[in-house]
Amino acid sequence: MDIGQYMKDLAVAARHAATRLASSSSAERNAALRAGAKALRVAEAELLEANRRDIERAEQDELSEALRERLALDAERVESMAVGLEQVAALPDLVGEVSELRSQPSGIRVGRMRVPLGVIGIIYESRPNVTADAAGLCLKSGNAVIMRGGSEALHSNLAIAACLHSGLLTTDLPQKSVQLVEHSDRAAVGALLGLSEYVDMIVPRGGRGLIERVNAETRIPVLSHLEGICHVYLDDDADPERALAIAVNAKTQRYGVCNAMETLLVAKGAATTLLPRLGDAYRQAGVELRACPVARPLLGAGVGAASEEDWTTEYLAPVLSVRVVAGLDEAIEHINRYGSAHSDCIVTEHQGRAWEFLRRVDSGSVLVNASTRFADGFEYGLGAEVGISTDKLHARGPVGLEGLSSCKFIVLGDGHVRL
Repeated sequence: MDIGQYMKDLAVAARHAATRLASSSSAERNAALRAGAKALRVAEAELLEANRRDIERAEQDELSEALRERLALDAERVESMAVGLEQVAALPDLVGEVSELRSQPSGIRVGRMRVPLGVIGIIYESRPNVTADAAGLCLKSGNAVIMRGGSEALHSNLAIAACLHSGLLTTDLPQKSVQLVEHSDRAAVGALLGLSEYVDMIVPRGGRGLIERVNAETRIPVLSHLEGICHVYLDDDADPERALAIAVNAKTQRYGVCNAMETLLVAKGAATTLLPRLGDAYRQAGVELRACPVARPLLGAGVGAASEEDWTTEYLAPVLSVRVVAGLDEAIEHINRYGSAHSDCIVTEHQGRAWEFLRRVDSGSVLVNASTRFADGFEYGLGAEVGISTDKLHARGPVGLEGLSSCKFIVLGDGHVRL
């Protein structure tokens, strides 16, 4: 197969579909999303069987436990995908929305209209639920999408895409609105990155190697994040029970996700109270601890020494680095130096410090008294997310409908000419 021609054919078809989607009604797009959700539920057994084949292959290839965890589907995750599509369908439609319409001294009225970007290319690894989430958001926002999932999830992704196509068949919308690259040839990624004539934005979701490759090889605008090095800072004025619950949940609720905590920072004044209890909790959960010299004896036996590299590592595994800091200023300095601008949390009852943390921590999501695991499009009411951006331009944090659209100026006149 000529993979370059195959990818170009997908892109040309997507461009045609995008033209139709831009003029489609909200009712049409919502109907396709709801029908897709219904198809996912009906096909649950087929989806889980396809996923079983992917898991077996992952085990044979000795892929990491974290990657296999991200790859796995169960009935709950299938239902979550379906609910996600329904939540996206229920969101207000931004396409065509007019805002900021103001009269000017000349008599013209100037405003902004929200419009789709056009064709979105999404390159992702491991997590098959991205297929449903990303396609749903792109369809709702009037964009056509080309998805290139990881070869390790090919069977799962194909089964999910079939459900989405089933949903589109219930409407007059083009089936090419949602396309999945059906081949595992790695050259498909390079071919997609070269299609700047047809593709308006690339969203890479994966490890540092993928993100760096995409940024190096394409002229298409990229919306991405390199890593999720997330922090929880336990302040001197943290409620002990809240601190314990949040610090444990942020690390152990799920390991192989980008919003899991990777570094715990504890104020010196709270360390002797909190760290012994946290050490016991993490040991019980099977988490390996690597800590600074002050934290190690407080956490108990079997704690390794944290290296400089640990502060910049996204483990995606039951490993956690721990550091005792003097207070708020040192915590913020550590986060802004070592973090990846993804999601960072403070636990405190001191409102002044909470607001200072919110202002000074330079991340896409900054949380007060809530686990970093909430840094997610579904939890933020976006229905789902196409990705989480640590960039500062266009979109930041979990990217939903607004991040998949832009605004154009519109001008309303009554025969006006410029003098």
